[in-house]
Amino acid sequence: MAYIDTKEIVKKYKFRFTKSLGQNFLIDDEVLDDIIKGADISKDDFIIEIGPGIGTLTKMLLTSAKKVCAIELDKDLIPILQDELKEFDNLELLNKDALKVNFNEIIGSETSVKVVANLPYYLTTPMISKMLTEDFNFKSLTIMIQKEVAERMASKPDCKAYGALSLLVQYYCDVSIVRRVSPLSFIPQPKVDSIVIKLDKLKEPRVKVKDEELFFLIIRSSFNMRRKTLWNGLKTLKLSKEDYDKVFVEANIDPKRRGETLSIQEFGNLSDVIFKYR
Repeated sequence: MAYIDTKEIVKKYKFRFTKSLGQNFLIDDEVLDDIIKGADISKDDFIIEIGPGIGTLTKMLLTSAKKVCAIELDKDLIPILQDELKEFDNLELLNKDALKVNFNEIIGSETSVKVVANLPYYLTTPMISKMLTEDFNFKSLTIMIQKEVAERMASKPDCKAYGALSLLVQYYCDVSIVRRVSPLSFIPQPKVDSIVIKLDKLKEPRVKVKDEELFFLIIRSSFNMRRKTLWNGLKTLKLSKEDYDKVFVEANIDPKRRGETLSIQEFGNLSDVIFKYR
């Protein structure tokens, strides 16, 4: 595999990092290899890369996949990417904000779509929420994100990291951790460790619920104040005391439990019972 020398390219183009864009470029070839392996890319795949930077990972993706659409917000990086990747005819380069992009327009008729990204930390949660909730036809996301956020996504009930983000991600995807990544693998070095995580999209959501909006409202209400019991956390739903009593009996859930103890199946059940009483 022909690797890009990230430090040399930064020096060559006199590129200045923009702190507000959360720019940390990978310089570790082993991590790059693991991202490609973890994403399980083949020549049938259409790849969407968010935040290609100077093209360190992009070059490897272009070699491995059918086509890569790279979305980069920083206009100063576009000429560098065009120059460094000019040998490839399977690259589409967009100078856009990935949070404002309609991915279905980019995907078109492609059937094997995978998202790969070294995401800026500030972009992680809104980007993943967008990808999961806006009904895009993709198979997987393989992303490098802050260690703490990745652990939240993969967390199970009764763990400190378990919360609304865990349930959002696990409702739509199977979650697996590809590898941990040290700050030494980047320039400039971030202050925290990172994790490469893979989200394989399920054909159907993990639980079938009568009202998805209500399901996620109940989850958010249950975690808004982590130390509150379900009884107190769900008062925002404004049911009568009698209905609350019936709901917890019918759902077979102790109202003194906290949200962090409920499995996604229990949240689904609770949501469907509350749906009847609203």
